[in-house]
Amino acid sequence: MPVDLKTLEKLLALAKKHKLAELEVEDGKSKFKIRTSLGARVVSEAPSVFGHSAPHVGLAMDAPPPLSESPKKLSKGDDEKHSKVLSPFVGTFYRAPSPEADSYVKEGQMVKKGDVLCIVEAMKLMNEIESEVSGKVVSILAENGQPVEYGEPLFLIESV
Repeated sequence: MPVDLKTLEKLLALAKKHKLAELEVEDGKSKFKIRTSLGARVVSEAPSVFGHSAPHVGLAMDAPPPLSESPKKLSKGDDEKHSKVLSPFVGTFYRAPSPEADSYVKEGQMVKKGDVLCIVEAMKLMNEIESEVSGKVVSILAENGQPVEYGEPLFLIESV
């Protein structure tokens, strides 16, 4: 079977752009597995509820754009003043239930314990992440449509 060079070029560009160590895509006709020396984390395939027709590897070529400003870095003082909401597993972070929908929460918004903050897609399942405290969303630390690691901080919430 001949190799689809355009698809291969797109996959190589995707791997390079997102500094992936490994990328594997299978669509029923073709299977591509690319390994690079870039050393980034590996994210496994998970078809999305967002309607992507082609399989993706955490980072689809048509991943939804971030719904707000870029994620922020944690400072040392943040640990003491705020509650961190951590990712319970490796997956893909989504701020809204679909690309057309509004974000579950925005920075500065008040939330109650049990309110849905985001979705982490893992192993083909959409998992709603709920707030464990009531308070104000101080910072959204993850970028929409991007992979997150187990234990990675997603939100900072100032308890009220």
